[in-house]
Amino acid sequence: MEKGNLHRWVEQLDTGMKYKRGLGIESTAHTFGVSVVDERGTILSNVKEVYKPPPGKGIHPREASRHHAEKAPKLIGDALKAASLTIDDMDFIAYSAGPGLGPCLRVGATLARALSVYYHKPIIPVHHGVGHIELGCLLTGSSDPVVLLLSGGHTMILVSGIRSWVVFGETLDLTLGQLIDQFGRAIGYSSPAGPSIEKLARDGKKYVTLPYVVKGNDLSFSGMLTSIKKELSRPYADLAFSLQETAFAMVAEVSERALALTGKRELLVVGGVAANARLSEMLNHVADRQGAAIKPIPIAFAGDCGAQIAWPGVLYNKAGISARAEDAFVNQSWRIDRVSVPWRS
Repeated sequence: MEKGNLHRWVEQLDTGMKYKRGLGIESTAHTFGVSVVDERGTILSNVKEVYKPPPGKGIHPREASRHHAEKAPKLIGDALKAASLTIDDMDFIAYSAGPGLGPCLRVGATLARALSVYYHKPIIPVHHGVGHIELGCLLTGSSDPVVLLLSGGHTMILVSGIRSWVVFGETLDLTLGQLIDQFGRAIGYSSPAGPSIEKLARDGKKYVTLPYVVKGNDLSFSGMLTSIKKELSRPYADLAFSLQETAFAMVAEVSERALALTGKRELLVVGGVAANARLSEMLNHVADRQGAAIKPIPIAFAGDCGAQIAWPGVLYNKAGISARAEDAFVNQSWRIDRVSVPWRS
């Protein structure tokens, strides 16, 4: 008996049923990730490779998509092997349909379509941001949070609506991840630059005044980026420290306002920037003042990964929602508040 079949047989023997499982493919930007998740929320595998541009450069969509196409076959095989399953054991194929970089999205979508057609599996398009949020809820046990979604593609404060996620506030220009990455490139780092800037900021000692722009529940970071680029003669550590203190204080302000106005008692922080220790420290103070519990996603899952696509795929599959392979799409500018989320009420 093959290992995958043995695994399935033992599971059925133990539980009397076969749990549905799905393959999730993430390819919105610099990361190509693949994961297998079952309907219990068990992450059976989660593998990924990250495209790294040259120092001082950003993500080149064509080069990143080439990286994804080269890494994809091995990563899909690795994810299935780690789960002790085969593609035949999958009940659906989920992929990141947007938002993101067009060439990168198309690599994941093309692979998902091919697997769907060849193996006769339902295909499920997943919104990248919904993936971050729903995986965060799964891993933290959060049920009705104020969500802080911080990444290269998103800076949003959200709350659950009727079959949707509702935007409470958002960036008006750059995302927080873009601000950090563009400053990083200006001082010689490649994208994603978050970990490098966080490390550099720990050595900062002098605060440099930067624009602090909060408009109601919305934020603007473009003026901060312009201003900090004019200060590059100063020590980079001081600039990194100042950027984090200013930008994170803005995020903390709108988060606290959202908690105060909604009365919710959970603050869920997801996306790549959620891994930043200084941001977590500031948000802990916010949560304490509002009598709320902060729910930071485990660092291993803060950044882009296949699990954030596979788990919403499970939820859509349980709701009976899928697409034909020929109808699968990508949308580079897909807004999260235009996505149907039927398990939210």
